[in-house]
Amino acid sequence: MVTPLNADLTIDQNAVESLISSFIPNEVSPFLLGTTGESVSIPDKQKSVLVKSVVKHVRQRVKIYAGISGNCIQESVENAKKYFDMGIDAVVAHLPFYFPIAPEHMLRYYEQLAGSLPCPLILYNNPATVKYAIPTEIVENLSYHPNIAGIKDSERNIKRLDESLKRWSHRSDFVFLLGWTAQSAYALAGGCDGIIPSTGNLIPRLYRELYLAATSNNPEEARRLQKITDRITEIIQKDKNISQSIAALKMIMSEFGLCQPFVMPPLYQLDKAEQSLLKEQIQAEVNNLEYIFA
Repeated sequence: MVTPLNADLTIDQNAVESLISSFIPNEVSPFLLGTTGESVSIPDKQKSVLVKSVVKHVRQRVKIYAGISGNCIQESVENAKKYFDMGIDAVVAHLPFYFPIAPEHMLRYYEQLAGSLPCPLILYNNPATVKYAIPTEIVENLSYHPNIAGIKDSERNIKRLDESLKRWSHRSDFVFLLGWTAQSAYALAGGCDGIIPSTGNLIPRLYRELYLAATSNNPEEARRLQKITDRITEIIQKDKNISQSIAALKMIMSEFGLCQPFVMPPLYQLDKAEQSLLKEQIQAEVNNLEYIFA
């Protein structure tokens, strides 16, 4: 879930309500304070405001996941305890990203973190931001920890994806969640437990339909929906880095009244020319998908 902001960079609680109102009918569980949620840039005070607001509007109708990633393990544990007391169901954490970490230290870090938490932990593999990956052998070892419930994997690596599906698709005690949007249908058909697409903020209904098609043995419909979601994602992400893509997503969401376009520094809004081009491109898709954007 994006972190909706006002112009003064405080949490836009009206937009939180709008987003949750679009998630609930599609059985979407919000994952707060991840990469798309600009987690490393949001002040702790505003993080708490966001979590409280989401819990208030969700009203226990779906599960809530909150990111606690950081370079200080004590702060991560403190945030986990605080968010759990507020009402979230599980926390998510990628590795610290300043000091290089050997695989054996990744194992020790997650064991120490998970053992200190009051709620289940979801591992988060995202080398695009952290700059290194958690080896699948380390994940396998951690998958048997009593307080580690699964992994969200955003690495764009088909060999790793296939290996992950082989390892964990049949495990009822360890969930495998995919953050590589373009492989959603493929992964779900292979036994992936769920998908975490950033463009789900904009088109939750399409991803819900894709999920249902892929998990109910309807591959043709799943592939059709994958192509549609890929086109929309491409508009937002093509020729952009992560920072620019988040700004583009929020700008497009603002066109549909879901949130305002503001992002937290060091992210900045797109320039006027880029915004105009995006509006033209997304409008072409809207004309073809009026029932989705109604």
